[in-house]
Amino acid sequence: MSNTILNESWIGRDMVVINSRDETLVGRKGLVVDESRETITILENDNQIVLGKSSIEFNIAGSDTSIVGALVRQRAEDRISRKYRSE
Repeated sequence: MSNTILNESWIGRDMVVINSRDETLVGRKGLVVDESRETITILENDNQIVLGKSSIEFNIAGSDTSIVGALVRQRAEDRISRKYRSE
């Protein structure tokens, strides 16, 4: 995973779900409006959708890195300052 995208704020950026245990979530995309330890809230067609981090893999616009939500289950302020190992 690219440390750059993991150590940035995702609020105000577009994201798309690329993989999930729940097939109905794959392909959902929208503007990130909130992030908590367990969830990411996106604005999709004027509707706020709350997605559980533990069940999705996603991309943030401007990055070709896929992010496994289960590996970034911490508060945004903790995630931004955390050091991640390169894979």
